Amino acid sequence: MKTITYKNTKISFTDQGKGTAVVLLHGFLENQTMWDNFVPELSKKHRVITVDLLGHGETECLGYVHAMEDQADMLYALLLHLKIRKVVLVGHSMGGYVALAFAELYPDYMKGLFLLNSTSRADSDERKANRDRAIVAVKQNYTAFVRMSIANLFAEENRERLADTIEKVKAQALKTPLQGIVAALEGMKIRKDREVILHFAPYPMQLVLGKKDGVLLYDDNIDQIEETKVELITFPDGHMSHIENEAALLQVMLVFLKKV
Repeated sequence: MKTITYKNTKISFTDQGKGTAVVLLHGFLENQTMWDNFVPELSKKHRVITVDLLGHGETECLGYVHAMEDQADMLYALLLHLKIRKVVLVGHSMGGYVALAFAELYPDYMKGLFLLNSTSRADSDERKANRDRAIVAVKQNYTAFVRMSIANLFAEENRERLADTIEKVKAQALKTPLQGIVAALEGMKIRKDREVILHFAPYPMQLVLGKKDGVLLYDDNIDQIEETKVELITFPDGHMSHIENEAALLQVMLVFLKKV
């Protein structure tokens, strides 16, 4: 892993391969290691960058709230450092929110957008209240909160089949500092609705959803792409398509990257 310093904060990233630049953005309680099984294949024909978002993995916290715009500005600084002018962004869950914020702030840098188990919409009032409850819960019992949060991301019928893998995901999640968790929850709670990007952006866009996603309910999210050119891929499982549907997802990503 490599690092740069951004606003006196250490940012951790990797940079492999040559070709069209593809940045892989992890989700909440994840870090760039979530992409370990994808980078070898993707980097055969593309320049693949992974990055730990603010307050996650090996990247330090920048503040008490990490707004999606803060994450996008950090990503922009990284792209300047790497001398990259056009990029395809792949974002899982919160990583998708960051990708959308970047697409709004730096549209000239966009070459493609791939939203994985993510949404362009802002939090509902109910979800905002859930974020507040989560902040209280993680402060009261950090380990229990993290372990329960990760388990709930998988479709119920996959939890036994993928038990060993889920334990590894939990171990990675437990590396996320309390401040990073709270700052991300606060940032997701205040994020803007960016559905307009799906309607008017000129580059290829893909949305991948899980039919049994307990975090982003499928029926609540498919209508955001009505009357858009966004392509939808539906998997039968939960929020963790990169694990629950790993091989199929890799093929979907490779097909998408041929279009950009």
